[in-house]
Amino acid sequence: MTDVLEVRNLYKRYGGLVATNGVNLSVRPGEMHAIIGPNGAGKTTLISQLQGMVRPDAGEIFIDGVNVTATPAHQRAGLGVARSFQIASLIPDFSVLDHAAFAVQAQLGHSFRFWRRADREEILLAPAREAVEAAGLGARMHSPARDLSHGERRQLELAIALAQRPKILLLDEPMAGMGKQDGQRMTQRLADLKGRYSMLLIEHDMAAVFSLADRLSVLVSGAIIKTGTADEIRNDPQVRAAYLGHG
Repeated sequence: MTDVLEVRNLYKRYGGLVATNGVNLSVRPGEMHAIIGPNGAGKTTLISQLQGMVRPDAGEIFIDGVNVTATPAHQRAGLGVARSFQIASLIPDFSVLDHAAFAVQAQLGHSFRFWRRADREEILLAPAREAVEAAGLGARMHSPARDLSHGERRQLELAIALAQRPKILLLDEPMAGMGKQDGQRMTQRLADLKGRYSMLLIEHDMAAVFSLADRLSVLVSGAIIKTGTADEIRNDPQVRAAYLGHG
């Protein structure tokens, strides 16, 4: 079975800084694969290369067996690559459903009839509602983004990504800035989505990561030093020395 995402020998340098250093990585169909590592390890640079916002200096990226290394971000979105960001970028006056509907429209690559309101196009609304429900915001569907709590805004970012009907979800710290209860809700939401989507997760909440991930890769100084199950990562001496510590 073809991996949904395959990365081969990926490099990115910024002057003397090597942000990604020969990264090899795969995400299987329906898998939750987490990338962990210290601050400055190159995690966000890596995910930006996978999305297409940053061009690698060397190496290859495949989505469903298709080489997308030179494919720009908007075309990768059409191929099923969706990303949530560390910092939500939302339009305050637009409702939760509006945001999801526009994400559906962007994924379809169709402007429809420009004189018709997007919120009256059922071809947009049906998948948008489904995404909003899957993200746990059904009760807030018609609320403007400005009225959402921080945790709900992160859920909306997830809904926007889901509305694109992704083959792979790139989740860049979906729990950033959340309190304990919001973090637990997001963890449960991602657990509910496991198996339905292939996901690559970057997250600093280690309790969430170890409870969610099927496999983990440890990124240190731009290089993956270990890939394995949660138990394999916890018990690896090199990983403990480089990142997890000895406590």
